[in-house]
Amino acid sequence: MENEPTLNPLPTDASQPLLIELHYLPCIAVFRGMAQASEVWIEAHENYQKQSYRNRCYVLTANGVDTLTVPVREGTRKPPIREVQIDYAQHWIDRHLRCLQAAYAKSPYFEYVMPEIEAILTRRYPLLFDLNWTLLTFCRTWLRLKTPVNLTECYVKGPQPGLFDARSKVLPAQRAEMALFGPPKPYQQNFGPEFVPNLSILDLLFAGGELRDK
Repeated sequence: MENEPTLNPLPTDASQPLLIELHYLPCIAVFRGMAQASEVWIEAHENYQKQSYRNRCYVLTANGVDTLTVPVREGTRKPPIREVQIDYAQHWIDRHLRCLQAAYAKSPYFEYVMPEIEAILTRRYPLLFDLNWTLLTFCRTWLRLKTPVNLTECYVKGPQPGLFDARSKVLPAQRAEMALFGPPKPYQQNFGPEFVPNLSILDLLFAGGELRDK
């Protein structure tokens, strides 16, 4: 397919394992890292961090970049990530689906990807971690990423040498300039004359459907 988007390789040794937290519909940079790592470890024993990718993603609309946030129930200040409950009293699913429909309905792969995303969101997973894990699994399958992905068994502040620790290094505040895994590679987007880097992986999936050079 002409102008099909691709992921850039890690600027590090391809045999290096990657350690990173679990995000909601992760940004493209995360999958760029996963595509080149020898294996991926998802941090499953951290404490939840507000104002992070753990419960939000960014998509491109006719009015610019929009933020999609999964609201969570208030509890302890920093609860264990696997105990964070989604707040369904807020009608966030309808908001996310409407936004994606308006932004990407005319994209080449929308009719193939969107039904799967909608099915996952409307299952109403009680826990944020379970929702994010299911979405990550779907995106990896669609991208045909073969890199093994594991969950950590305990929290280790300083991981072993040779493990690329990207925990809390992929931040929304640094989205535009984030190049932890190499510079972004432009692809055809729906709106605007200027390429907007490092949006949710959905922006790439709707545009290109799958990756060829992994």
